[in-house]
Amino acid sequence: KSTVSSWCSGQKLPRMDKVEALADILQVTKSALIEDWSSSNHRPAPFGITRVPRVGSIACGEPILAEQNIESYDAVPDFVNCDFTLVCKGDSMINARICDGDIVCIKQQPEVENGQIAAVQVGEDSATLKRVRYLENGIALWPENPAYAPMIFAGDDMAKIRILGLATHFISRCI
Repeated sequence: KSTVSSWCSGQKLPRMDKVEALADILQVTKSALIEDWSSSNHRPAPFGITRVPRVGSIACGEPILAEQNIESYDAVPDFVNCDFTLVCKGDSMINARICDGDIVCIKQQPEVENGQIAAVQVGEDSATLKRVRYLENGIALWPENPAYAPMIFAGDDMAKIRILGLATHFISRCI
């Protein structure tokens, strides 16, 4: 995080291996990144940066308390469609490449499509990040780690859950 910040502020230029990795992620050419850094006071120009509120943590394992207060702000590229971010806690989503400490970008919406990853409120004060699977008479919150069992809700238990939003992107702490 501090490295990318130093690139954006113009304090440092990224090494070529990092330029190559960034170009692959952003699906642009290396020359586009290099020309933009060299011609704009070392600030990346292929995308803008937006400050998005971080509203707490979300469980990637057992549900934990969902903080509803803004803790800080995360810088995310403009092309990321999200309303807020959360810090992931736990390892239940590792097979989706979402690790403990990663930042997940959430687009606030009350519904997601079958199979999408979402932030889901469970009960009054906890939330979890899981893949949503619709069942014939309920819903399953599916982990991406075989060490965890799905959380299944049906009947009256359906009133305990509420989809907070779709996980649109994540920012890995392991770049």
